[in-house]
Amino acid sequence: MSDPQGVGVDRVGNGDHRALRGNDLAEFRTTHYRAKWQRRSGAKIRRSGRIGGTKFNKYAGASHRDGVFGPGTGDAPLDDMRLATAEKPPNSHEPPADVQAVHGEVRPGYEAIREAFADNFTKRGELGAACCIYHRGEKVVDLWGGIRNKDTCEPWERDTMVLVYSATKGLSAMVMALAHSRGWLDYEECVCRYWPEFAQQGKQRITVRQLLSHQAGLYALSEPLDRALVADLDRLALVLARQRPAWKPGTRQAYHAITLGFYEGELLRRVDRQHRSLGQFFQDEIASPLGLDLFIRLPETIPNSRLATLARPTIIEMLRGFGPRFMLEAMNPRSNINRALRGSELAHDETRIYARNLEIPSGGGVGTARAIAGAYSVFATGGRELGLRSATLDLLAAPAAAPKRGFHDECMKSDDVQFSLGFMKSTPGWPFGDASSYGAPGSGGALGFADPKAGIGYAYVTSQMGTTLTGDPRDVALRNSLYAVI
Repeated sequence: MSDPQGVGVDRVGNGDHRALRGNDLAEFRTTHYRAKWQRRSGAKIRRSGRIGGTKFNKYAGASHRDGVFGPGTGDAPLDDMRLATAEKPPNSHEPPADVQAVHGEVRPGYEAIREAFADNFTKRGELGAACCIYHRGEKVVDLWGGIRNKDTCEPWERDTMVLVYSATKGLSAMVMALAHSRGWLDYEECVCRYWPEFAQQGKQRITVRQLLSHQAGLYALSEPLDRALVADLDRLALVLARQRPAWKPGTRQAYHAITLGFYEGELLRRVDRQHRSLGQFFQDEIASPLGLDLFIRLPETIPNSRLATLARPTIIEMLRGFGPRFMLEAMNPRSNINRALRGSELAHDETRIYARNLEIPSGGGVGTARAIAGAYSVFATGGRELGLRSATLDLLAAPAAAPKRGFHDECMKSDDVQFSLGFMKSTPGWPFGDASSYGAPGSGGALGFADPKAGIGYAYVTSQMGTTLTGDPRDVALRNSLYAVI
């Protein structure tokens, strides 16, 4: 196939994938997506096949039940069974016959990532997803495929955006890094130097580094968190300032799942001469200059047709993935992790899919894999486009500084996670890239990160939420394929 840009791109999505070729690809289109629609919509499926040379037909009821907490895995495609007929429920939707599994492009030498991406659909229960990778400033992988809405079976398109939950933390950390590069704040200074009211309730010695590294003991709010409070930044600042730490700051790590972004946002408002919100600053100073389809504050102008909806797992899938112990902890209203996650639901909207003109800087980011990878690529390759200083980038690449009691996380009940300056760092228990890498995963499987040693900017996003805490199998397969070829 011709390459109009002259870069030797290997394009996919036209039946040229060796794992999904010709009749196999046609069968995948009609069987895989139709089966997913039926399993989730409650249709009865008549399956036909042979067991020991004997033909059989049977009806198997299928239904989908949304999970009540967090991420999950997708259903496996029908194996050797051929879909014969389906009795559709009222108002159901037929998946389009021309939906293809994989679209996009890869540069020569990176074909293994395309193979892994396609395998995610056939082997690892993918529904809809995108993956983009920059290497030394050049885009080498840009893939998308599947469907963006399990109810309508509309295809995932090139510009489809999706909620990435806590992968948003990496975007917010980029904002704080840019503020540091401009000399607006010092990571080692006390927060109250920039925000005097923060000193209440024993918080006067909390440093910016401790706050951004989930070591301030401010993982939950004592006051109710609702949409009205989040939208009123002045009132939110008062609530944040009078919050008492759960323990002596700097002694323990506890995942600030939602609150971290609010604290970052107010800190930024205090040091920015224009007093912009974090989402507005991100749009003005990072997303717009780099031409990224990426928002911390999703505007009204983005149509629903550009947004993927998230498919949640069943309770059984979550129990299998997370384990009963974590599930019980997460559903206990008095547990640290349950309290830390309050407010995550505010990113959703019943009519607009995702909330508009509302900022949840720790969990409300919406965008494409291409945009997230592009932003991390700038950080991984010197930051010239944003005017980032090398001193700032060196701090981001440095090892995380442990609190006095070590990295055991009081919310996650795990020793596998380390945070530094708003980002998550690569660790033996949660590895990605090199030890100098930094990024942020999102509930359900999304991940974005920068690997400054290899010059990698990487992002994976999905509409089918997974049920792992330390690396989704779909993402891991993509990353393993990447690092095997660079």
